[in-house]
Formats: sequence, C-alpha cells, structure tokens
Amino acid sequence: MKRKNERSFLTITTLIAIVLLPFAIYKRPFKDWLIVFLVGCTGNTLADRYLVSKGYLHYKVRPFSKKFAIHLPFDCFHYPLFLLYFNQWTLNSKPLGMISKLLVFIIPQVIIETIAEKKTDIITWKKGWNWYHSFAGLAIKFLLCRFMIAAIRMLNKRENSIT
Repeated sequence: MKRKNERSFLTITTLIAIVLLPFAIYKRPFKDWLIVFLVGCTGNTLADRYLVSKGYLHYKVRPFSKKFAIHLPFDCFHYPLFLLYFNQWTLNSKPLGMISKLLVFIIPQVIIETIAEKKTDIITWKKGWNWYHSFAGLAIKFLLCRFMIAAIRMLNKRENSIT
C-alpha cells in the first residue's frame, strides 16, 4: 500500500506540473523561457544520470523504472518548472534579491526531498549524500541557468541595437 501511495503522489504532482507548464512557458519572451526549460531538462537529466550511475542517489519508486534509472518526472517537469518560475521572478532582480528569491525556491525543495528520503522509497541517498549536497547542487544549477539566460539577453540586446 505504501508504494501505491508514493506512485499516486508522484502521478498527481507530475500532472500538476504538466498542467502548469504551458502557463510558465507561454509568456514573453517565449524563446527565453523555452531555452530555460530545455536547459533545465537537459542539465538536470545529465546531472541526475551521473549521480545515479556513481551510486549517490537511487530511486526505487519511479515511472518507467525498466527504461530509466533517473527520476524522469522531476528531471523533465518539476525541476524545469521551478527553474522557469525562478527565472521569471528574478528577471529584473539585483544580486541580493536574486539570492533571497533563490532560497524561496530551494529550501522547500530540499525539505521535501529530505522528508521523502527519510519516510519513503521515492529517493535514497547513498555514499554520504546529504541535504546540503542537494541544496548546493540546486543553488548552483539555478544560478548557472539564470546567468546563462542573462548572457543570452545581453547578446540579443547588442545584436538588436542600432549603431
């Protein structure tokens, strides 16, 4: 019964993410948000694949478990959705504001992941992995993507300016 509840939880949260995704992407500038989404999917999938292959993380309860060792809903829907909302919210933020908004996104994710690791089979930490590794990893990935989209915007401004 426990595993059925975990699968139901994953299914419901994934469906919510899929429903919210078009609303997050379909905003101006569409191209920027599509880039953020694709970078989020790709980067998180690669990082997750590496961590799973090295034995730091294990997902006992996951969709398509015979095909993928990673947690596909988190890598392709949940994380990119959080990343989209973070990038949209920090669009015009200064560095200090960006850091405080980053904490608003990361702290709840790390708390939920920690509870999931302790109380469920959704995720298992191994080889000394702990909540602070997840916190640092999320912070680095969020900020890298944010700086990347800022660089793309600066390049676009330069190309579009008339000199």
